[in-house]
Amino acid sequence: MAQHDSPAVPDWRTAGERIDTLIAASGSGGAVARERSEELVRVVADFYGAGLERLLDLVHERGRLDDDVLAALADDELVSGVLLVHGLHPYGVETRVERALESVRPYLGSHGGDVELLAVTDEGTVRLRLLGSCDGCPSSSVTLKLAVQGAVEAAAPEITSIEVETAADEDAGATGPLVPVDSLFARLHTESGTAGDDGASWEAVPELSGLESGAVARLDVGRMPVVACRVGTDLFAFEDRCARCEQPFEGATLARRLGGPSGDAILRCAGCRAHYDVRRAGICLDGDGVHLAPLPLLSDGAAVSVSVPAAVAP
Repeated sequence: MAQHDSPAVPDWRTAGERIDTLIAASGSGGAVARERSEELVRVVADFYGAGLERLLDLVHERGRLDDDVLAALADDELVSGVLLVHGLHPYGVETRVERALESVRPYLGSHGGDVELLAVTDEGTVRLRLLGSCDGCPSSSVTLKLAVQGAVEAAAPEITSIEVETAADEDAGATGPLVPVDSLFARLHTESGTAGDDGASWEAVPELSGLESGAVARLDVGRMPVVACRVGTDLFAFEDRCARCEQPFEGATLARRLGGPSGDAILRCAGCRAHYDVRRAGICLDGDGVHLAPLPLLSDGAAVSVSVPAAVAP
């Protein structure tokens, strides 16, 4: 069976943006033309949604929709997104949020912190507790925004708000601050390069949208040199500086450890041959306790942005 690999990735990642552009262009023909364009998109989406639902029913009826297949559907960024739009995702919102948090725990761990999912309410509020050095830290809300917002948005767009609790809040019997999702995702709708109160700037990096699985890219984001790599559908970005030899990752390669599990990804410095675990926030595997400097990523399906300190933004 023919496989459709990464060359098609840029097309579907920009499809939503292209649809919006076409609908906006149809508005030049007047309100009626725009309404008809929007109705056409809704009808086509409903048509394919019904087909997808019937497809899943047929696979289920024949006993082929097992846990492995469900996990594969949920792990594929394109398929997962399409199923989510049509309310057909195999995992409930709580499971999706927990999986999203699991993907950012390495980044929080690199700063000595962690996050725990307490509950997802019927009203769509996600209740979290910050742990470790993030707990009680003045920058805890910053850590939350940088590390969690993109993951939660992609995994559960129906979430309405995020409630953050710390151990200090729990001891005092207080409720943690409520973070509205509209505010949390504000950066996704602002121009690239806008710095927030946290002293960081989100910079759009179009080159990363089409990065192939297993590839390593070195590029400047703002004035910061960045090394990025893709493992399956997951993207990772770090400051382009080896923590051991302090040289750029020129000629670096991404590989799987001998006997390592599926999805294992090790970044190897071509200079000093240090090995870094990409999925564990770039921790060095050579026993010297150093690790890379991970950078938060956001993806809205059509574009990728990297957060860099405002001091090195354009």
